[in-house]
Amino acid sequence: MKPNTRPARPDFSSGPCAKRPGWTPEALKDAAVGRSHRSKLGKKKIVEAIDRTRALLGIPADYKVGIVPASDTGAVEMALWSLLGARPVDMLAWESFGEGWVTDVTKQLKLKDARVLKAGYGQIVDLETVDWTHDVVFTWNGTTSGVKVPSGDWIADDREGLAICDATSAVFAMDLPWPKLDVVTWSWQKVMGGEGAHGMLVLSPRAVKRLETYSPAWPLPKIFRLTSGGKFSEAIFKGDTINTPSLLCIEDAIDGLRWGESVGGLEGLMARSNANLAVLEKFVASRNWLGFLAADKAIRSNTSVCLSITASWFTALPADRRAAAAKKMAELLETEKAAYDVGSYRDAPPGLRIWCGATVETSDLEALLPWLDWVYAEIEREFGKAAA
Repeated sequence: MKPNTRPARPDFSSGPCAKRPGWTPEALKDAAVGRSHRSKLGKKKIVEAIDRTRALLGIPADYKVGIVPASDTGAVEMALWSLLGARPVDMLAWESFGEGWVTDVTKQLKLKDARVLKAGYGQIVDLETVDWTHDVVFTWNGTTSGVKVPSGDWIADDREGLAICDATSAVFAMDLPWPKLDVVTWSWQKVMGGEGAHGMLVLSPRAVKRLETYSPAWPLPKIFRLTSGGKFSEAIFKGDTINTPSLLCIEDAIDGLRWGESVGGLEGLMARSNANLAVLEKFVASRNWLGFLAADKAIRSNTSVCLSITASWFTALPADRRAAAAKKMAELLETEKAAYDVGSYRDAPPGLRIWCGATVETSDLEALLPWLDWVYAEIEREFGKAAA
């Protein structure tokens, strides 16, 4: 039987993610639209977004915080192209975006001294095998696998290489150990529910020193350049963006940061994500047909939560039928307006992926749960016969 109630906001996409509770276009009324981003007003807005970000996340005062083009992807690739090549590099991958950075380094930059450490979906590499005489590139939280690093304890305090961290679905929901990280990137459309196309890039003093003492052997396009005449381009991190940002998106980012401050800052944002994960953990524990792709709780994401169908009839299906059944679940949930965009990532094992970041209300997740039971019963009727 179909449930009688639905989530008030069935927005469980892993990016762009749900807007903050209570958001309306009215939140953008003070945007500096029609103004130059180099005008006093435009630059003031950009600097406000940077300063509020630093304060909310507790980023050290001597770290540089900047807004860069092309979302998290642009921010990561700026770092890879600008910083790598000075020493060997360890590339860590346990999901599709980490695999993408491996491709960049091994097939595009073609670094010969790149060591690749991989783990399958739902797993994580042996972090104790990382060589900190090397630069190290990794995702803090695998958006497509629901796997996060358990802590920063594995990152050496006396490391010789740089710790380069793609934190796009972790920042604002997980406590990052800033002194252990040299490069951190993310995008606005994840935990804070902002708009796309803009990335954030944070550099430690060690990363800045690398930029000023090392020149890559390959040419750098303009939007990747973080130095000029061998000197660090400080202005980029003081509001003089490389290219023209959307001041409408800047205003939306500021609105999200103000909301984050209003719910208790970073601690409040993390608590909201943890509470959302707890709702799903309680539900999964009471169902014999459902499990987490990240079975180990220590590495389980509290943002991009990936679920696996564990029923024996489902696991007995051929791979294409498992994929079709999982896809049908997501389609039925969307048709019923119970959950939007909850299919697993195209390269991930078939299942569901439910965003639990801070902008998602716990009450909406609770309203979703009966629909998960309903949609499972529907696909069991349709697909289970073939496995019987």
